[in-house]
Amino acid sequence: MPFITTEDGAEIYYKDWGSPDAQPIMFHHGWPLSADDWDAQMLYFLSKGYRVIASDRRGHGRSSQIGTGHDMDHYASDASAVVEHLDLRNAIHIGHSTGGGQVARYVAQYGEPQGRVAKAVLVSSVPPLMVQTEGNPEGTPISVFDGFRDALAANRAEFYQAVASGPFYGFNRSGATVSEPVIANWWRQGMMGSALAHYEGIKAFSETDQTADLQAISVPVLVTQGDDDQIVPYKDASLKQAELLPNSTLKIYEGYPHGMLTTHADVINPDLLAFIQQ
Repeated sequence: MPFITTEDGAEIYYKDWGSPDAQPIMFHHGWPLSADDWDAQMLYFLSKGYRVIASDRRGHGRSSQIGTGHDMDHYASDASAVVEHLDLRNAIHIGHSTGGGQVARYVAQYGEPQGRVAKAVLVSSVPPLMVQTEGNPEGTPISVFDGFRDALAANRAEFYQAVASGPFYGFNRSGATVSEPVIANWWRQGMMGSALAHYEGIKAFSETDQTADLQAISVPVLVTQGDDDQIVPYKDASLKQAELLPNSTLKIYEGYPHGMLTTHADVINPDLLAFIQQ
């Protein structure tokens, strides 16, 4: 399997499919998942002639369970290490949830300064700041994230089952069509990773202020989210992202859940393609 080793010794697994001469699209997954969460998008864009790349975040999936660096700075640095190893240029970076935070920091601190990025997409993403503070009074109370940490530490397997079968895909909504294989695949991806990386990652995705990252990005960015996202409230995420980004397009999907890339790939994939081809 292909890996790169970062300066601090993390081994980062990545997938790289398609012609090396095609325009690259790099996908950045959410917490606590892996590159496998992008299967529906990678196969779709590969079929459209793009080169598609996705990596497992440190401590997630097949990447090494290193004990340090579970923060947005290292996430972005690791992404940059993969990009530089593959020498990706004119790339599209698409991030979901925590991966959207990773994209924002990568593009602001590495991708744009290096001239490697053409466009970016933030899907149901965590910036600018999830946690409630004096400056972000409409944010999510810290007690919610403390609850995540407590549940993970007490019984990670049970906690992940509850997230996947409930709010992540909106399977707890009345009339929802529940897919047990989708739940099992989410749980599988989560349990492949490190409990420590996932535990410390909660702080990374909830308490990292990325206002400056968003303001620094000048390339076109598509911001998209479902208004029934029970994981990342869209009014504190995508609406603010669109305001802070200098060059953004906002698309809100009525009734779509946090995991809409899986549940509604048939709708979202063509919309992503349309933005990329603009």
